[in-house]
Amino acid sequence: MKVVEKQKQQSISLTQLYQVLMDAYGPQEWWPTFSRWEIIVGAVLTQNTSWLNVARAIDRLRLRDLLDYEKMRVASDHELEDALRPSGYFRIKRNRLRQVISAIDQHCGGDLEQLFQMPMNELRELLLSFHGIGPETADCIVLYATHQPSFVIDAYTRRILARHGWDSFKATYQQLKDRFEEEISPEPQVYNEYHALLVRLGNARCRSRPKCEGCPLESYLPKGGPCVP
Repeated sequence: MKVVEKQKQQSISLTQLYQVLMDAYGPQEWWPTFSRWEIIVGAVLTQNTSWLNVARAIDRLRLRDLLDYEKMRVASDHELEDALRPSGYFRIKRNRLRQVISAIDQHCGGDLEQLFQMPMNELRELLLSFHGIGPETADCIVLYATHQPSFVIDAYTRRILARHGWDSFKATYQQLKDRFEEEISPEPQVYNEYHALLVRLGNARCRSRPKCEGCPLESYLPKGGPCVP
């Protein structure tokens, strides 16, 4: 029997949830060797695709010596599209990267260091003004490229919390972000690992068709099973 959203429970804090996931999966160490520009590129490319496809596109950019701000700026559309093809929607993503470069040129004179030295909230607002950059992508860039504590919410996070009755399926991005940032100490490394762990759990267990048996959070499910909208 499925459990409707009304039957919520709050049997674990977000701090405890982090520890459960860390005990189950260990440190994920996302993007430890990527340059800041590579992280921005990855954050744009990961929209509507898997990280495996993004990694393939990044490898192709690197092999073509295009994984550089200045070289990407002068590359032809054909060169970029061919490299980005594995990431899907490659023409749209080529346009978005072009628009990001144009916006950085306009607001920071093309100086990436000036961009990265901006205060967190100011940087986030600027990123959100770029065409094709939404809250999730902006927070990824702020957290992983500048190491500032801006928590990232994604579909997995929303699904995990709602299915266990810990939040509403109707909660907005900002509501969930505010909750994590209020309950979790604002340490960039913790935010980094927490988001990565939630993605790991989502990929492995909390898919569109959940695999609850053997999940690290199985004992925290409502008695009737995962909540549904």
